[in-house]
This record gives sequence, C-alpha cells and structure tokens, in this order.
Amino acid sequence: MKAPERGALPLGLAATLGRTYGRLTETVQGLADADFERETRCAGMPVGPLLVHLLYDAQRALIAFASPATADPDRDFVTYWQDFPPRSESDAEPDTKFVRGVAAAYRKPGLLVQHWREVSEAAVRAAAVGLAVKGHRVETQGHVLNAKDFVATLVLESTVHHLDLIVGLPDAPEPDPEALQVTARTLDGLFGSAAWDVIGWDTTTYVLKATGRLPLDEDDVDMLGPHADRLPLLG
Repeated sequence: MKAPERGALPLGLAATLGRTYGRLTETVQGLADADFERETRCAGMPVGPLLVHLLYDAQRALIAFASPATADPDRDFVTYWQDFPPRSESDAEPDTKFVRGVAAAYRKPGLLVQHWREVSEAAVRAAAVGLAVKGHRVETQGHVLNAKDFVATLVLESTVHHLDLIVGLPDAPEPDPEALQVTARTLDGLFGSAAWDVIGWDTTTYVLKATGRLPLDEDDVDMLGPHADRLPLLG
C-alpha cells in the first residue's frame, strides 16, 4: 500500500475512538504482571507507565467534554499538534518520572487496567454525546477545538502509543485500521502536500517513521529528498 488515503475525517469518530481504546484494553488485560515492566518505544516508559499516560489522556477527554467552550476554535486536528514538537529525552524526563511513580502506586497492574478500562469507556461515551451536538466545541491544553477535531487528536495519541506499547508484545492486536488512517491524515497535514507524492511507505511504517519511532534509512532519505529533514513531525 502506498501513501495513505487523504481526505476529510471519517464519520462515526466516536466509534473509531471506541475501537481504538478497546484494542488497547484488549492488549493489556491479558498481560502477566511482569509484562507491565516490558520496554516500549517510549524511552524510559515501560508498558505500565505508558498505560498511565494514556489513562490521563482519556481523563483529559472527560474533562474537556464536561467543559464546553463558546469561543471560536483556534486549532483543528492538524494544527493542534504544532504546539507539541518532538522533545528530547531530557525534556520528557519529568513526565516520565511522574507516570512511572503513578504506575508504581497501583498495588497490582490489574487495578491499573481496570481503571484504564473504566475511564476510557467513559471517555468514548462522552465523545459520542459531544459529537451528537452540532457545533459542539471543547477547550483543552489552552485551545478550543470542534469536538470532531478533538476526538481525532485522541485517536492519534492512542494509536501512536498503541504502536509504542506492542513493540515487545508479538501477540498483541494491531491498532484499528481506521484509527491508523486518521493518524496518517493528521501527519499528512503536518507534512504538507508537497511531500505526499514521494511517500512510498505503508500506513503503519509512515506513522512510525513520521513520528520518529523508526529511524530513516538511506532509501528513505533518497525517497524523501528535501523533505527528510522535516522528520519527525511530532514526538
């Protein structure tokens, strides 16, 4: 498969988010306790702490949908990510320490999984309600977004971290295909149309390389030409 299909966000984004979160739940609910210490693609953030990071993102979604905004949107599902450029490991260290500490506070990993499942399922229900209201807007991270754009950002966050999570879990389910497409469309917007026609990766490889999860090899650099220096698009 060549570069991912481009276009508007799909209908039924709440269902997409539900499948996205559901596959994450499917991934972690059958793990042994020791598996929560497995390394992921996020440096210094094993499976347990990364699940905490995702839990807080789902919690942020609940807060956002309970706090409707009246101001005009100042970001969409693409421009939202311009405020989150790639960070060095030293810049990310405080956040990493925080989620590691929270993960360690759960007496058993199963309790973390239960908490994740409850919060993520509630976030999906809140998203469905929010998307059903025409013109619904939310405020998050200091910006206002239309509900649909906001849900798309949640899909990207959870899809990229799903790929981070399963690197050491060969039997884990892959991310939802539509969620991968939403993620790729977001990256398209960040990359710009001038780069689209040169991309020859499949969708998953595109996501991993455009976010710096996989390094570019010589063939990639030749393929991308002057666009190679723009990667990663986000961290």
